[in-house]
Amino acid sequence: MAAPATGIPVLILKEGTTRRKGREALYANIMAARIVAEAIKTSLGPKGMDKMLVDSFGDVTITSDGRTILDEMEIEHPAAKMMVEVAKTQDDEVGDGTTTAVIVAGELLAQAEQLLDKNVHPVIILDGYRKAAQKALEELDAIAMPVDPKDMEVLKKVAMTAMASKLVAEHREHLAELAAEAMLMVAEEADGKFKVDVDDVKVEKKPGGSITDTQLVRGIVLDKEVVHPGMPKRVEKAKIALLNCPLEVEKTEFDAKIHIETPEQMEAFLKEEERMMREMVEKIKGVGANVVLCQKGIDDMVQHFLARAGILAVRRIKKSDMEKLAKATGARIVTNLDDLKPEDLGEAELVEERRVGEDKMVFVEGCKNPRSVTILIRGGSERVVDEAERSIHDALCVIKDVLEEPKIVAGGGAPELELAMRLRDWAEGLPGKEKKAVEAFASALESIPITLAENAGLDPIDIMSELTAMHKKGHIWAGIDVMSGCAHKDMREKEVLEPVIVKKQVIKSAAEAATMILKIDDVIAASRLKEKGPPKGPEEGEEAGAGGESLSEFS
Repeated sequence: MAAPATGIPVLILKEGTTRRKGREALYANIMAARIVAEAIKTSLGPKGMDKMLVDSFGDVTITSDGRTILDEMEIEHPAAKMMVEVAKTQDDEVGDGTTTAVIVAGELLAQAEQLLDKNVHPVIILDGYRKAAQKALEELDAIAMPVDPKDMEVLKKVAMTAMASKLVAEHREHLAELAAEAMLMVAEEADGKFKVDVDDVKVEKKPGGSITDTQLVRGIVLDKEVVHPGMPKRVEKAKIALLNCPLEVEKTEFDAKIHIETPEQMEAFLKEEERMMREMVEKIKGVGANVVLCQKGIDDMVQHFLARAGILAVRRIKKSDMEKLAKATGARIVTNLDDLKPEDLGEAELVEERRVGEDKMVFVEGCKNPRSVTILIRGGSERVVDEAERSIHDALCVIKDVLEEPKIVAGGGAPELELAMRLRDWAEGLPGKEKKAVEAFASALESIPITLAENAGLDPIDIMSELTAMHKKGHIWAGIDVMSGCAHKDMREKEVLEPVIVKKQVIKSAAEAATMILKIDDVIAASRLKEKGPPKGPEEGEEAGAGGESLSEFS
């Protein structure tokens, strides 16, 4: 970048740096963000389409999940990356509504572009958007319906709505029931409020069988097998020791040599090693444990002694699984075997090794009051179980949202339409250009029911005029019933329910992303480093001579 000063160019930035400023930069950023929103628009709603994403290694992902699509797309443009951040934030905060948030953000920018064409300053648009977002959140609170967080039916309906647009939609009732049961088991109630962590529900997947074979285990399923063939494969009334220490003779930290000169000395050394290992097993047996779950390794000789003692053992368990086992069984993770006491043991009705598909897995189930449980997903293929896992994650997240903030709204585009109508009424009292910005925000919210209608193959103009008339008559939950292909005056009757916190986060994420992009008026991009060609061998260099150098320079 050079600036003429008394006829002499002054270089400020590195050679190759590009700069876009003013309206050109703004329009370029808006276009990039809108392209991302358009790319995932068709995946919204129960009639939305799936995307097939093929990465550089040829691995295929088939999904309609907004976050997954944007993650797999490997987007380069800096403004478009902000849209990926919108989906990421939405997913991390509430676990659902990623596609909705990106579509609304894209539409906010499209509406802003029209206002910019009419010479409305970006700052006025920003102020209008911020006020509109604040007002929309207030109105959302006003129309939200309080519910009983322990109501299993409500939790099921919310989970089913979250899974309606997924590949596993036909089995959503079965999966929603498992998700609701699992979350109520691990939820902790304090002062009338629920505290719940989605990570307390372990989701384990194994291809084979069908989605209907997916089950909830009141305990933990480990993708491991029993370490020794002589050990029992089934232990009832299990007393479980959780060890975070190796069951083997530890090697010294520094190099040490033992001089053994006679066979007797060798025998004494081996006998001492055997005695130490036998003592380990005696210690475990002495505290009354009949199942050992170890985070580290177990020596072959220790395995042999454990098998003779009738103790079931599993080794090299992940740290996260050990923590879940502690929550499920009530055991304490012991880091030194000498500290193991009877009160450190956990309990389970049954610990059993079972064959699931082609692999063996260890089931720790029948825990009395499990603070951690497992959903074992089955499905016809790897792709199906992967999508089922993403769907169940969404279901668990929306159930968590309702437990933590027990308020819901109906779906089918109903809340967006109601908010748009209320924002337009409110905008009447605002000054000229700000009013236009608030109306633009209302139009952006209407993009959700319009997209739902388009994806279901319906005429958006007919549907929208019908729904607007219903909302003006006071039917605040009038929305699009995509299954029957018509406008319905109360989506609650169709059991399409969503947590209010998801809708709030959509408005926050979309408004923040749009305002961030609209504030940019200068894009200064550093030049990329040129990739050099592969190094030449000596023969190639000799043949190429000076010409060879110039080729590698420009390659």
